[in-house]
Amino acid sequence: MKARYFMNKYKHEFTVVPASESQETLDYVNRILKEERDIEFAAKPLETSRFQVENIKFAYVFYEDGLGVNVMYTVDDPKKRAVGFKLSEGMEVPKELEGKFKFARQKSKLAGTIRGSFFVIKGEY
Repeated sequence: MKARYFMNKYKHEFTVVPASESQETLDYVNRILKEERDIEFAAKPLETSRFQVENIKFAYVFYEDGLGVNVMYTVDDPKKRAVGFKLSEGMEVPKELEGKFKFARQKSKLAGTIRGSFFVIKGEY
């Protein structure tokens, strides 16, 4: 689903690497989660992706429990920076996010029904 979106919108090929080979990406996402909202996930990260298209830096971490976290960081516009959370179909809200975020349902032809939430990044990363 992500691959099709990035190819259609930006002509960018979305690829992932094992979390074991992407400590820098994990550190970046973990730092933002910790400093912005004091969030640290217990789930094991499986894969990551990090790239820039146009003026937007993207970082993704996909976890063993089905959680997907993405950071969208617009280089030249501090108002367009956010962290998104997506839950796999049937997944419970992780305890680290319970009561802190409202999750909206989104229907997707490719992914079924997913639930997502986000917060705006206030700091500089």
